[in-house]
Amino acid sequence: MIFRTERDTLGEVQVPVDKYWGAQTERSRNNFKIGLEGSMPMEIIYAFALLKKAAAHANFELGFLSKKKKDFISLVCEEILEGKLDDQFPLVIWQTGSGTHSNMNVNEVISNRSKVLMGEKLGKSKSFIHPNDDVNKSQSSNDTYSTAMHIASYKKLVEKTIPSLEKLRNTLEKKSHSFKNVVKIGRTHLMDAVPITLGQEFSGYVSQMNHGLNSIKKTLDHLSELAIGGTAVGTGLNSPKGYDFKVIDYIYQYTGLPFKVADNKFESIASHDAIVESHASLKQMAVSLMKISNDIRFLASGPRSGIGEIFIPENEPGSSIMPGKINPTQCEALMMVCTQIIGNDMAISIAGASGNYELNVSKPLMAYNFLQSAQLLSDASISFSNLCVQGITPNHARIQELLDRSLMLVTALNTSIGYEKSAKIARCAYVNNTTLKEEAIRLGYLTIEEFDKLVKPDKMI
Repeated sequence: MIFRTERDTLGEVQVPVDKYWGAQTERSRNNFKIGLEGSMPMEIIYAFALLKKAAAHANFELGFLSKKKKDFISLVCEEILEGKLDDQFPLVIWQTGSGTHSNMNVNEVISNRSKVLMGEKLGKSKSFIHPNDDVNKSQSSNDTYSTAMHIASYKKLVEKTIPSLEKLRNTLEKKSHSFKNVVKIGRTHLMDAVPITLGQEFSGYVSQMNHGLNSIKKTLDHLSELAIGGTAVGTGLNSPKGYDFKVIDYIYQYTGLPFKVADNKFESIASHDAIVESHASLKQMAVSLMKISNDIRFLASGPRSGIGEIFIPENEPGSSIMPGKINPTQCEALMMVCTQIIGNDMAISIAGASGNYELNVSKPLMAYNFLQSAQLLSDASISFSNLCVQGITPNHARIQELLDRSLMLVTALNTSIGYEKSAKIARCAYVNNTTLKEEAIRLGYLTIEEFDKLVKPDKMI
């Protein structure tokens, strides 16, 4: 590999000649060879590009940056947003907890790429656009990474996660309506209970998702607050008056999303309670979807030795040794996704509590886990909706068989013959392996006509 010499305040660094990053990026790349995964999410890089472009325009408008520098910074930011420079951001999340290295990675790429666009060669002379003095003007890594976290997280939720969850919710809602007349036995404690309709059962899933979606949406207001303009500790040192509002205005122009200046920049840099709060809502949804996916795979269990009240799509063979076996694979995939999100929430909680005075020092981890959870929840919801829920159909024969055999239909007799007599009927039917009707008549508590009038499952829902 051929290298060129780049310099920073600590001295000279050898950088691959074909890369736009500079000395600080290369130091981080060599100093943090940790893990086989965990590259800085591109959503963060793209959020930085939006921010750097907005900052350049704001600094120009306030008279602190020349038009030529503003134009070149904007041009490179557009290239980043178009994905043309994705291979120029090699750093991992296991770096400085402020995200300074990734901020400088973006600054250096913009500086060096601008140099090349101006017809100069990398490493031969100082760049016309300096990574700190120009690209990072009026900024600190502490407020820019915090801002990029919020931009990336907010965009992911409103553009991907929420629409995907709404699609799954709508699919479940359609099934709930179509199953409204399918009377089946209910279950509590994994044991027979009184009747319910399959539609009512599914309506509970719809309600869970509605509450989860509402919870996520309620966190967007806090998440929309951006720390930009707070610079190092929230005081705004080296940031001109009005700069923060102008940056936000430009970000709104680029995204159409209602970002706003943080109410308190000390809070927005020193803590990330907005990330903690919003991810807790993602965890809430994961908990709900874990329950839903478990219910569906248990209801579909069998086909002959389980509950088997519903049929789910047969997407792929389920065993390398057992011919004909079909497994609830979409349910299992969703369960693993939910498990990962619940784990991510614990990591985010610890990271959120690990700030020191004026700075949280686990920003990259929080951003990585949040974006992973939001993406996983989005992808898994679409997959579960399309490849499982849409294809669910009732197994009417099995539903009727289990309903007819259930001893808990005896509950309908409570108000007529009392709890104790009803319990005796159920107990005798269980011990003698007979029916409720047979025992009610044998014990002399009811006639055939009285029993048939009182025990009607479709009137018990």
